[in-house]
Amino acid sequence: MLPMDQIRALLLKHDDPHHLERPADFNLDTSRECFARLVSALKERFGPSCPSGLAQDASFYGVINIPADASGVGSPMRVEMSNFGSYFVTAEVVAGEWVPSGEASLTEEFVTWLDGLCTAAGCTLVPAELLREPYDGLSVLEAHRDEELVAALVAAGEVTEDEDDEEEVGKAYWHDRYFEYM
Repeated sequence: MLPMDQIRALLLKHDDPHHLERPADFNLDTSRECFARLVSALKERFGPSCPSGLAQDASFYGVINIPADASGVGSPMRVEMSNFGSYFVTAEVVAGEWVPSGEASLTEEFVTWLDGLCTAAGCTLVPAELLREPYDGLSVLEAHRDEELVAALVAAGEVTEDEDDEEEVGKAYWHDRYFEYM
């Protein structure tokens, strides 16, 4: 896997505030082929019970879900491919309704295998922990708009300020930039 500072540099390099869903040079055929390779390899490894789907109005191309009984970690896992970075790929263990788990983690063997798969496919594996870092790129994301909305609602007397929620309002993370609906 590339060093974290190189991956961060790639995230910044591909952050184009004029193209939130996909880069200006996005190639549908290349994306389709790359995603098909990922799906095929994951189904070969984990079995045919791994559903996959494509995204629309999003900065990610698609997602492959690995059921808990096939994952080997006792929880479901999710692998996502971004439309950016030729292509950024991330994986994480999930809990509940496909919400990322902060406790369970991917095995080192799986990360090494997925990194090899990504390298062979021309992708860059981006660790989920890096995607949880605060977003400091150029694009205006939905989280930034949340801050404006809350301020307007408070000013209008529609809601009151809540100290606990205030910390998260307006905060975006790298995951929001490359693996979210826009």
